[in-house]
Amino acid sequence: MTGPPAAEATSGDALEALARAAYLDLDFPQTIRHWEAAYAAHREAGTPVGAVRVARMLGCIYGMVVGDGAVSAGWLARAQTLLPGAGSSSEAGWVVLTIGMFEADRPRKEARFRDALDVARRLRDTDLEFVALAYLGASLVHGDHVEEGMLLLDEALAAVAGRDVEDFFALEEIFCQLFAACEHAHDVARADQWMRVGDAVAERQNLPAVSAYCRTHYGGVLTAAGRWTEADVALTDAVRLWGLEHRSALRSGALIRLADLRVRQGRHEEAEQLLAGLELDVLAARPLAVIHLARGETVIARDVLDRALDRLEDASAATALPLALLVDVHLAANNIDEAHAAVRRLEQCAVRHPSHYLRGVAALARGRIHLVAATGDARACLRDAMAEFAQAQMPMELARSRLDLASVLIAEAPEVALAEARAALDTFERLQAARDVDACGAVLRSLGVRTGPGKRSGGLLSKRESEVLELVGLGLSNPEISERLYISRKTVEHHVGNILAKLGLRNRVEAAAYSARASSGRI
Repeated sequence: MTGPPAAEATSGDALEALARAAYLDLDFPQTIRHWEAAYAAHREAGTPVGAVRVARMLGCIYGMVVGDGAVSAGWLARAQTLLPGAGSSSEAGWVVLTIGMFEADRPRKEARFRDALDVARRLRDTDLEFVALAYLGASLVHGDHVEEGMLLLDEALAAVAGRDVEDFFALEEIFCQLFAACEHAHDVARADQWMRVGDAVAERQNLPAVSAYCRTHYGGVLTAAGRWTEADVALTDAVRLWGLEHRSALRSGALIRLADLRVRQGRHEEAEQLLAGLELDVLAARPLAVIHLARGETVIARDVLDRALDRLEDASAATALPLALLVDVHLAANNIDEAHAAVRRLEQCAVRHPSHYLRGVAALARGRIHLVAATGDARACLRDAMAEFAQAQMPMELARSRLDLASVLIAEAPEVALAEARAALDTFERLQAARDVDACGAVLRSLGVRTGPGKRSGGLLSKRESEVLELVGLGLSNPEISERLYISRKTVEHHVGNILAKLGLRNRVEAAAYSARASSGRI
């Protein structure tokens, strides 16, 4: 941690330095204490610009991190009240920008961002200019003006690469808005390109490659990109970081995204535990519906998706995923006509918001209807889906399209079906998507290929089992492992039993000894 010792820091600037260092250490309670002390010091010293700056930073951290909306609004109101005494400072732009972050009405939100941008350019505050540009761009993307919004984000990121922006807080805001926009638009290619720039900036300035605030959206992008190991780390860290004491959207967003990753991995029980208390959040609809569908609870799955769609604007791109899953639910319930109605809405969404990803989603859904109903050209639809998902860099969706195509081709072109199924299996095994591995195995067996139990068995541990074994080796009890990994005690017991069976061990003592040998390289 940099800056003067806390006991000696009395000036507002010195206390702000301590707050910055605490923020970088992810110690948010200490950050708040230093900022509150800095505010008092600036007021006592008669430095209104400093007081306004700290007040709006407190408004931001209370709103974004802690989740105390009333406290956040109070600090932002205080910043506004003090603004007249700050002269022509660009703090006026920073304050209106921060207020815009919490504005629910999108036109008013974007008007505030544009006001902040005007102040920044008039007073030549480049940090403010490009942060405002990033927020405006992300808001446009979330409002489905994707091309216009992404252009603004690209400009802000180019300014970062060109060293027009150097302040850590400004860098954090710009990258976070990029990740949020790319996650919403399923734009993995753009996120991947700018991630490389972000890594270079982080190395140049000796800063975290992905800040605490960014990890939730970053994890969502990594999940879509099929980089599940990295996504697991980012999202698990985010859940631990926000903890139970935080009530903000950041915490619930991290939990829902981690649950979505668990669903994709086939770990439904863990996903359900993560979603406890979040069932009414519209973002939780997809993982919840997948869990219910896997149990054969099609009526409940449909209800979850219908409620989510009722809360979304019909013309929004956000309807695409619930609609695609609704097609699967209707097909599972043999409601072919309703599946057709859902896919028509999905296809209209893909036309309104053209992208490789949405065209792929719509083509896959249409192909599945043709496959189940034995009508239409399923093969053409699924090949279209494969081409679009390949362009969108979505490996999981590409593999699922391959598997469906293999099912179509079993009778007429078994050799092609075998090639597609094996390609899908390679992806599923790499991602450790257990349920998809099983589904792929069934198709391969129908083609006369003998399949083994998969890479997850035969004495080899899954990633989660390896994590549990490591914690057993450290001497943690089942309740302690449950708390550390955010899974139930029953799930821990299940994993420990699997570990003992796979490794031929008799008890936890032998498991701990095995873990110690593995850590030292003796296994």
